[in-house]
Amino acid sequence: MQVLQVQLAVQADPAEVGRARRWVRSRLLNHGVDPDAPMAETVVLVVSELVTNAVVHTGCPAVLRLCLPVVEDGPAGGGPAGLLRVEVADASTRAPAPRHAGADQDATNGRGLELVELLCERWGWYPDGSGKRVWCEIGADARPVDPLADVDWAALAQ
Repeated sequence: MQVLQVQLAVQADPAEVGRARRWVRSRLLNHGVDPDAPMAETVVLVVSELVTNAVVHTGCPAVLRLCLPVVEDGPAGGGPAGLLRVEVADASTRAPAPRHAGADQDATNGRGLELVELLCERWGWYPDGSGKRVWCEIGADARPVDPLADVDWAALAQ
C-alpha cells in the first residue's frame, strides 16, 4: 500500500491550532475524504489536541504530519484505506503525560490525551532527535463521536 505524507510546520503559538485544523480539513478533502465524515471529524479533533499539547505544554515549534494511505486502484483522489496516521514532532524531550482533570478544574483542560486514546486505534510516542514524536492511528471506519456526550467525564475526573 502506498502512503501519501504531508506536513505542516507549526509555530509555538496557540493560534496555530486553528490553522492546523483548517490545513488538515483541506488535506483530507484533497485526499477524497468527506469533511463531514466521522473519520474527518475524528482526525481534526485529534490533530487539535496533539498540536495544542505541542505548542502549549512545550512552548516549542512543532511539525504536524499526516500519513494518508492510498488505494492504487481506488476512485479518483485515492480515498482512504486502512489507518491514517497523525504525527506531531516537537523539540521537547518531556514525555506526554495523560492528566486527569479533577471535578473542580476547568472542564476544557487536562483531557486531551484521554480523548486521543478514546478516539484512536492506538497512540504512542518516541524520542526523535533532540525532541519527541507523538503519533496516533485512526481507522477509516471511525465512529461518529460527540466528546461531550460519549465521554464519561465523571469517571475521567477520578
